[in-house]
Amino acid sequence: MGASSNTKTGLDALLTPSNCAVILIDHQPFQVSGVQNTDPALMINNVVMLAKSAKVFGVPTLLTTVVEERGGYLIKPLQDVFPEQKPLNRTTINTWEDTRVVDWVKKTGRKKLVMAALWTEICLAFPVIHALGEGYEVYIVTDASGGVSAEAHTMAIHRMVQAGAVPLTSAVFLSELQRDWAREETAGQVSQIVLEHMGAVGTNLAWELQLLRSNGIKLPPGV
Repeated sequence: MGASSNTKTGLDALLTPSNCAVILIDHQPFQVSGVQNTDPALMINNVVMLAKSAKVFGVPTLLTTVVEERGGYLIKPLQDVFPEQKPLNRTTINTWEDTRVVDWVKKTGRKKLVMAALWTEICLAFPVIHALGEGYEVYIVTDASGGVSAEAHTMAIHRMVQAGAVPLTSAVFLSELQRDWAREETAGQVSQIVLEHMGAVGTNLAWELQLLRSNGIKLPPGV
């Protein structure tokens, strides 16, 4: 049988550091205060993990806000991952209607876009559906996004998936980029992100690393 033409299956459907770009939309105080589908602190933890993952693997990442003079500046833990980047401040509710965003994406040369936003049902759904219509493959990070209710968040995910988006979580993004623990140039930094952001998994990893050190086993740099 020949290769599948379905872009959502096969090795080419997986994200790599060289085939995707990340857009993080409107993680600002006003929007955070409206998140009701999950614990906002958990959502912040996840979007920071997502941003750190992109940075470790050199994935082009765009930070963007909407009318920050009223909604507030980007939340500090996220800005701290990319301290040198001034978020692109918009007036458009649909990020994809700001030509600066589209131009940035075109300059990356990437066709796979990874997006997270507040709120899921508006500031994520609108640009995702728009970009899909222009031929991009869009991956939505559901746990780094949040809606004004559980229903709003869930219905937005259904809507985007029906339009062709691929849902994933922040930990999946990190794992998909690493893919192989033999890649020691990033394994240590990936382990550090797990320790800092993955709760019980991080605690278990810390215990495992302690056992390895006590047995004199060499660990990847950065662990």
